[in-house]
Amino acid sequence: MNRHRLASIATVLAVAALQLSLGGGTAHAAPPPGACTDAQPAHPEITAQPWAQQTLAPEAAWPYSRGAGVLVAVVDSGVDADHPQLRRPGKVLAGRDFAAGRTFPGNFDCDSHGTAVASIIAGDAQPGVGFHGVAPDATLLPVRVSDRDIGDRGETLRINPQVIGAGIRYAVDQGARVLNLSLAGLADYSPIRDAVAYAVARDVVVVAAAGNAQQDASTELPSYPAAYPGVLGVGAVDINGARASTSQIGPYVGLVAPGAGVLAATRVGGHAYVDGSSFATPFVAGTAALVRAAWPQLSAREVIRRLEATASPARGGQDSDAYGAGLVNPYRAVTDGMALAPAAGLPAYHPAPVDTAALAHTAWVHDTTSTATWLAVGGAGAMVLVALVFVVVPRGRRRGWQPGRAASVAAEPAGNEPPEQVSLLQRS
Repeated sequence: MNRHRLASIATVLAVAALQLSLGGGTAHAAPPPGACTDAQPAHPEITAQPWAQQTLAPEAAWPYSRGAGVLVAVVDSGVDADHPQLRRPGKVLAGRDFAAGRTFPGNFDCDSHGTAVASIIAGDAQPGVGFHGVAPDATLLPVRVSDRDIGDRGETLRINPQVIGAGIRYAVDQGARVLNLSLAGLADYSPIRDAVAYAVARDVVVVAAAGNAQQDASTELPSYPAAYPGVLGVGAVDINGARASTSQIGPYVGLVAPGAGVLAATRVGGHAYVDGSSFATPFVAGTAALVRAAWPQLSAREVIRRLEATASPARGGQDSDAYGAGLVNPYRAVTDGMALAPAAGLPAYHPAPVDTAALAHTAWVHDTTSTATWLAVGGAGAMVLVALVFVVVPRGRRRGWQPGRAASVAAEPAGNEPPEQVSLLQRS
């Protein structure tokens, strides 16, 4: 009896030590009793800087936007608000649970899928940890629509379309400006289609995963909700910039983002490497939050256009069905067309001191020039006068000072009359 008691106490202490070692401490958003059927175990903390953050470098945009004031809805498996990179007060709202069918909040996670997505969108930077989110000052609204996405035998579990539709409408009504849908299916369900249209009509940037059902590059598969009007579909690329092998191909792919071997947060304070367009999507949703904070006057459609116009070139060329417009570029999406530095002020006017020596020299030159001019005019006048004396006076004396006569004008010569005109035309 005492042994069992000591063992149970040791187990409790070990769990507490594990939570503390993973940055846990007191859990305020632990799953409610009965909410999780098979909770995912804890993962260790990973401190290495992931390749996705190195490639996209979202921190370059942070001097101009960190996503403050933008509510991003994560319609997923919930969000563990106790994770050290998500626990800052006000970062993760209570949200709502639509999966359990009870009045639970959405700020807990049994599967880690939603926590990973949320951390890529807005996870805080933490000393000694290389991973961080794209828009750390954005606010997250967890909307829980699933318990887990993989069954006991590894099969993909279907999510009730009615539940997803209700979760989307709830997020829009709560004021979400960006909607992250890291889910995809081959079938078109009207509850989801109508809910997405509801969001698009209310100026919400809807970002959805392209899906992971691609077997080869020779076919194009449908993907919903990515293919719905107004939705920005996101495909996944690997560390080399190549399309992830299962990332779906189709006209619904608007952008690509890292989605193969990317690092993300997990429930109970850890990290894990994950794959799929589900995890490429939050890189784009986080960038949309940066843009909405920096350019609040833009509509949702204009935000999507800006994200596509500022994308980095990808392997497929522009507007390919595999890579869309290219690789999302957070820095360019925020800063293109922005005045990055304040306008420099004009320097104060300081008149130059008067150069008295220069003024005196100018006056002397002016006076000297004027004197020389008058002397030249006087000399020329004197020469004219002398010429008159030596030419006019002797001639006057010879005539006796009598006026001279002008020469007679010759008579006008008689004009010649023109000959009669000769016609060159023969008379008829």
